[in-house]
Amino acid sequence: MPDATFARPDLATFTRLDELGLVVTGQRLEPNRAVLACRVIDDDRWCRHCGCEGAPRDSVVRELAHEPFGWRPTTLAVTIRRYRCTGCGRVWRQDTTKAAQPRARLSRAALRWALTALVVQHLTVARVAEALTVAWNTANDAVLAEGKRVLISDPARFDGVAVVGVDEHVWRHTRKGDKYVTVIIDLTPIRDGPGPARLLDMVEGRSKAAFKTWLADRPQAWRDAVEVVAMDGFTGFKTAAAEELPDAVAVMDSFHFVRLGGDALDRCRRRVQQDCTATAAWPATRCTGPGGPCTPGTTSSPTGNESAWSCCSAPTTTSRSKRPGASTSG
Repeated sequence: MPDATFARPDLATFTRLDELGLVVTGQRLEPNRAVLACRVIDDDRWCRHCGCEGAPRDSVVRELAHEPFGWRPTTLAVTIRRYRCTGCGRVWRQDTTKAAQPRARLSRAALRWALTALVVQHLTVARVAEALTVAWNTANDAVLAEGKRVLISDPARFDGVAVVGVDEHVWRHTRKGDKYVTVIIDLTPIRDGPGPARLLDMVEGRSKAAFKTWLADRPQAWRDAVEVVAMDGFTGFKTAAAEELPDAVAVMDSFHFVRLGGDALDRCRRRVQQDCTATAAWPATRCTGPGGPCTPGTTSSPTGNESAWSCCSAPTTTSRSKRPGASTSG
């Protein structure tokens, strides 16, 4: 009797190729990668121009980088059939947009894996490119485009924002170009407690104009819903928030609040330590001349806490100078 908790082994399901409209027809294991031969499930034999049925003409193979399994790079060799219309004579290929974007080198599953590895697992672009066996520029361009489509182009990412946080970040460590970006995040989940903060946007530059322009581009209803704006001590951010969000309360974020408090406490500690050290060392400078030890004078010490010590030297007598050869007798 078969075990009801297990299903028949299916490589297409295991590699999640069924979600891409592909089925596995073969495999080849190489020392550095695994190659899966695939074909498109849908025939797509009807002409998109005249609607007539097309006749199979030939096939081409398209290679796509797929998500790695067991940190072994996986490559898809997709066989795509081409058809010729029996009515108008047009030639077309099977539709593979479900598996990958046009002219893309990465499958849609590989794009999701790369974006998750970069954002959630904090892998570098070089490590992602190595796992997908593609060039660094290919992985970087694909991740940027997918991140913009999934994160930045999402119209619902600004919904429910009541607490906004703004700060600058140094992203370029070169002499040329602007090295700062203004980072805007949603702190509402932290205030309400359901989850971590969310990144809303990153604007090039660090100035009042950069933050003010970003706020002005938001709808008026969204700006009216903002209750609190958390920032550092930069006056440009505070002025921009006061002009574009007049009803919001501007506060200093906890990081900069603790940092400024710690800096003030450290300066106070150093000042008190220097005063105590100077006060303890001042009496040791008393001198003992021929006339006895020094006695307190009327001037103040450098610290202002003790009287200065005036030296009392032994009185000396002065006599009239004598000419050479003068007699000592009266």
